[in-house]
Amino acid sequence: MGTLSGRIAIITGSDSGMGRAMAIAFAREGADVAITYHSDREGAQATSEAVSSHGRRSLLRQLDVGDEGSVVGLFKTVVEQLGTPDLLVNNAGIGMSKAFVDLSADDFDKVLRVDLRGPFLCSREFVRLRQAEGGGGRIINITSVHDSIPSPGNVPYGAAKGGLLTMTRSLALELAPLRINVNAVAPGLIATPMTQARLDDPQRRAEELPNIPWKRPGRPEEVAELALYLAGPHADYITGQNFVIDGGLEMNWGQGA
Repeated sequence: MGTLSGRIAIITGSDSGMGRAMAIAFAREGADVAITYHSDREGAQATSEAVSSHGRRSLLRQLDVGDEGSVVGLFKTVVEQLGTPDLLVNNAGIGMSKAFVDLSADDFDKVLRVDLRGPFLCSREFVRLRQAEGGGGRIINITSVHDSIPSPGNVPYGAAKGGLLTMTRSLALELAPLRINVNAVAPGLIATPMTQARLDDPQRRAEELPNIPWKRPGRPEEVAELALYLAGPHADYITGQNFVIDGGLEMNWGQGA
């Protein structure tokens, strides 16, 4: 039996990258998985097929994480088709690189809507369901090294991820009486569709990889294994923590000054 045998997980943004890797890892360990996507249904279908290959049930649903009705509808469907979820991974996210003075209010709102409001809405629905079940459960928020490391030209992203880290810590305290663990995973540069253009650009690679002590981008599967541990039975005494997985990037920040 796997470490997540009989569990039901919701993983947002699981059509590719880290979300897909986590869905597959959770299924491998016995969880049924609700897979969500914003626009890439084909990618989400591939994730669903991978989950099924491990003999687990999957649910596929288009989701706008920033829309309250869409989120409520997702959780209602999960309960009806899979059962009450035990695990929530807030993985869906977007980025935006633009000079601060060129940002519109809509630009700022767009990033926060997905990267911060989305996890708020999903977590709230999850907690309401877990509370009705008497408690228990796990929330894992995918933040970023930029929840702590400043990144010029990415103000909305840093604001959202920093806010998500603080929300993680606040929820960990508030939900401890319900025995709902809340933790964050903060990836550095991971090889995903979101970062592929940077990794394919020789100049960008030459600029960025030397700043990573491990001298390579991370793999989605490496993030998935960390999330799997936090979702499993051996992480019961861990809550309110932020787990950085970045090849040493955060430790290298500011060196050479």
